[in-house]
Amino acid sequence: MAFGWIDEQARLRRRAGLVRTLRPRPAASPLLDLASNDYLGLAHHPEVAEGAARAARTWGAGATGSRLVTGTTELHTELERELAEFSGFQAALVFSSGYAANLAAVTALAPHGSLIVSDAGNHASLIDGCRLARGTTQVVGHADPEAVRKALQTHDGPAVVVSDTVFSVDGDAAPLAALAAAGREHGAGLVVDDAHGLGVLGDGGRGAPYAAGLAGADDVVVTVTLSKSLGSQGGAVLGPARVIDHLVNAARTFIFDTGLAPAAAGAALSALRLLRREPERAARAREVAAELHARLTAAGHEAVRPDAAVVSVRAPSPEGAVQWAADCRAAGLSVGCFRPPSVPDGISRLRLTARADLSGAQIERAVRVIGETRP
Repeated sequence: MAFGWIDEQARLRRRAGLVRTLRPRPAASPLLDLASNDYLGLAHHPEVAEGAARAARTWGAGATGSRLVTGTTELHTELERELAEFSGFQAALVFSSGYAANLAAVTALAPHGSLIVSDAGNHASLIDGCRLARGTTQVVGHADPEAVRKALQTHDGPAVVVSDTVFSVDGDAAPLAALAAAGREHGAGLVVDDAHGLGVLGDGGRGAPYAAGLAGADDVVVTVTLSKSLGSQGGAVLGPARVIDHLVNAARTFIFDTGLAPAAAGAALSALRLLRREPERAARAREVAAELHARLTAAGHEAVRPDAAVVSVRAPSPEGAVQWAADCRAAGLSVGCFRPPSVPDGISRLRLTARADLSGAQIERAVRVIGETRP
């Protein structure tokens, strides 16, 4: 029978307690949301929603084609210009998703004969970029600049170091300055995914590379997503103008993909402008994360100290994590649930995302529910 092996895979997933299911949510949910990546609370902001609606009314519902054909509007180039300026880079290129941006950056900057040095904790999109690239990938220990240095010593030729800036599982930050220094010793570029740093870290939310003093460097390329702090959809690559020009000509997820929908571009641009006017939102997201961590650890939970806006709470098992998240949901709290194979160390967690718009009462409620439902 065609695809008969799928049934066996499903059976194994059920036995391991690893079945994933889709759960459609209503437009107005009664749940307190600590599961989304809406760090700045902008996804439902009236100004951001109006930016999306205005763009749709002006440019239509879709981009209508590849960015190289009809999919590039004046709105796209305006967003790219302001993203680059805000983050401190020469140029930017917008993609239909952060995933597509990561695939583009890694594959286009790691040609045949090159070495990719990839952190063991990297996001799946970076991992897939390494798999698709024509270069050779060497995975090194998590957040270990010395391991990066040793890997680069074994290679003579083009090389690139690839890492998240803030890792999505535990919310810990990469040692960006040390990684850049290790790469520069061997002429290697640095490609970092700032999906969880943009809008949270750096002066006014300008991102982790900006905070590390790497913004605008000619050997640093940054990918971002528009779907987290900016509350929209899509992704972008930031870097030297010559790198961005190279991506336009060599990145398959740019050349052969339909451009980002105008509504998403309009929403992201409105969110970016709002953040520039209200830079305190970035600091507030970090404050909420720190308060969540302090309250959870005081209550006896094993929580990882956050470097940005992700707070990770260890669970006893995959099954226990699933039940814990379900019990939280039944009590009115939505939390993330990370378990194998999504976690690189095999340890299941509840994943909480701090939002700049959470009140003290909401933080207290979240901590109480997590404690009352702990398995």
